[in-house]
Amino acid sequence: MTSQLVALSFDANDPPRLARFWAGLLGWEMADDPGEGITLLPGDDTGFRLRFVPSQEEKTGQNQIHFDLTSESLEGQQRTVDRALELGGQHIDVGQRPEEGHVVLADPEGNEFCVIEPGNNFLAECGFIGALSCDGSQEVGYFWSAALGWPLVWDQNQETAIRSPHGGPKITWGGPPVAEKTGKNRLHLDLAPPAGGDQQAEVDRLVSLGARRLDIGQGEAGHVVMADPDGNEFCVLTPR
Repeated sequence: MTSQLVALSFDANDPPRLARFWAGLLGWEMADDPGEGITLLPGDDTGFRLRFVPSQEEKTGQNQIHFDLTSESLEGQQRTVDRALELGGQHIDVGQRPEEGHVVLADPEGNEFCVIEPGNNFLAECGFIGALSCDGSQEVGYFWSAALGWPLVWDQNQETAIRSPHGGPKITWGGPPVAEKTGKNRLHLDLAPPAGGDQQAEVDRLVSLGARRLDIGQGEAGHVVMADPDGNEFCVLTPR
């Protein structure tokens, strides 16, 4: 029985501020979190939550995961950019070329995201969050397809993408070269077995697919910290 993608978690120096930014940009609702962080509930069919967890670590280097936000028109793209800047975002340069139609921005803690130009057929019908765009190998795309039970919707030139059978955003991997990992990722996926499932059995299944357990000082926490084949952290929560 495969895990469900429950949340995308951000390590945040100021969780309330970061949650307010993304709630304002996405139009999602802030909710109480049973842990120490803040949760945003999706206002659409995205299928997973956003969590903002307190962290004292400063951001170093470019994130392994970023959002690709979609646009229905050039005016809509500009409205998204203007709204992000109004909420505390900023323009950044990650080496994008002037002729590229997307706009690269960062949230108040420097987490990168892109506002994609209209007419992008690859992200058509994926929703406002069109994709979680990841730096990763073909192998890791295959791993996550098996881990979540999501079919591959792209597999060419070592680039891969998966999408839930129920719709929502794609998760994409750009293939090599994969940037060298520097410390713990600031964004990670939270998985959980469905109600009635078994956390340990799911951990064992993920290990058999190529994941490994990690010790990052989590102690006796109820979740299990793991790494995918590229070394990116993720958590397996208790069934829900």
